[in-house]
Amino acid sequence: MVTSTIDTMAAGVASEVVRLDGTCELDRAAIGGKAWSVNAMRAQGLPVPPAVALTTGCCAEFYAAGGVVPEEVWQQVRRGIAFLEEETGRGFGDDQHPLLVSVRSGAPVSMPGMMDTVLNLGLTPATAAGLAAESGDEAYVADTRERFVRQYRETVLDDEHGLVPDDPWDQLRAAVGAVFASWQSPRALTYRGSRGIAGDLGTAVTIQAMVFGNLDDRSGTGVLFTRNPSTGARAPFGEWLPRGQGEDVVSGRVTPQPLAALATELPGAHALLMDAASALEEASRDVQDIEFTVEAGRLWLLQTRAAKRSSAAAVRIAVDLVDEGLLTEAEAVGRVTLEQVRGVLGAGTGVGQGEPLATGEAACPGLATGIAVTDPDEAEERADRGEDVILVRSATSPDDLHGMLAARGIVTEYGGATSHAAVVSREIARPCVVGCGEGTLALLSGREITVDGATGQVWEGRVEATAADPAADPTLRRLTGWAEALLPDGERARVAGLPAAERVVATFESLDR
Repeated sequence: MVTSTIDTMAAGVASEVVRLDGTCELDRAAIGGKAWSVNAMRAQGLPVPPAVALTTGCCAEFYAAGGVVPEEVWQQVRRGIAFLEEETGRGFGDDQHPLLVSVRSGAPVSMPGMMDTVLNLGLTPATAAGLAAESGDEAYVADTRERFVRQYRETVLDDEHGLVPDDPWDQLRAAVGAVFASWQSPRALTYRGSRGIAGDLGTAVTIQAMVFGNLDDRSGTGVLFTRNPSTGARAPFGEWLPRGQGEDVVSGRVTPQPLAALATELPGAHALLMDAASALEEASRDVQDIEFTVEAGRLWLLQTRAAKRSSAAAVRIAVDLVDEGLLTEAEAVGRVTLEQVRGVLGAGTGVGQGEPLATGEAACPGLATGIAVTDPDEAEERADRGEDVILVRSATSPDDLHGMLAARGIVTEYGGATSHAAVVSREIARPCVVGCGEGTLALLSGREITVDGATGQVWEGRVEATAADPAADPTLRRLTGWAEALLPDGERARVAGLPAAERVVATFESLDR
């Protein structure tokens, strides 16, 4: 589906392919958040695989050409690959030392998991043989090839039995087109509609040299939040999956290990990661969500972005950053939305009777009660009829977004606190418990349940919630005081006479107007 916003997409952005070598001066509107972060990290001297970006102007050209990559853009892509070859000492399509790449979307604003990605691109029978000879590990190459074929068929061909081209250049051109096309995918449209994101921004595409978390026992992948995105606690928080690639952690198909496992297994890589995390948070003055890979013991950072966070975490983090001298009081107020303030006040607490039906990892705090539904379409339909539902899935994917938005809460069998379900639940303020274990769907389906996203428990029936008391929350009181100081005198006098909860909401409503 192509909407009328395509006609004005990426207005004023040149159609070009740029090197992300730390010197690119284009902003997020031109190269997208992912590429912008890659360039910024390279400018800081951090270990980042070399990459190039197709601007959002190229996306506009793609749609203007009827959904194909124009020849002038394609020639720039080929020159960009030559840059990656120079940086890595490898050749794209070379049967001795092959260069493989990832092709990722990158909108100007974060849209986690809503558009397409292809990893390990460039694998063919010839390059696979070369990689096996180079690495001496046929099992690693077979695993990488299987991952690539599965993802390419799903993302580019939309056919689980489709024929993957043996020419790596054909693979790349089709993948770039598929990523541009995913800007108009149903899930992307649903997400933009739910978050008020303009449809004419377009997406950039980042092409980056692959590093391999599935290479050997000293390799893996992970996600690090510089602070806890659920509670806001000032401590690094993340997950690590040995011998995995990035999509394994984010997908939620497997439940990874806590970040402490990386510190035990590869202390040198862990120490470098902690140093990089501190530097990135200080430079951005915000909590970061960092994707990383360790290849044969060597740390690589793939991207960083402002972390999605729960409503409670948003309040705590904003106040803490003031205390740490990173934000002014006015800036802290601007970091917290009216929706998040309402989320804190509406979260509530409660305890069920007896033993919980299921327990997992607390991913987004709050209480939510409804009928457990295992299909996102059914969740949307029943919610449209006025029913309260809880979406219960083995693991969520971007295609489940409509059901997640319709649900009061979310539960998964697999995945951790950095999985798709966890990240999106914090963005859309849905209480969430992840990683409850196999059999959870069958156990909960059709029952009325209550999800406690603060404790990681799922209770039978309805648990009565005790409303949050803003007067008892010193962090919220401080933030509200700073917000009131920004109001005109007459408005400040008006809200001062309201009950505590109403006063908080009225203050942020006034600032939101």
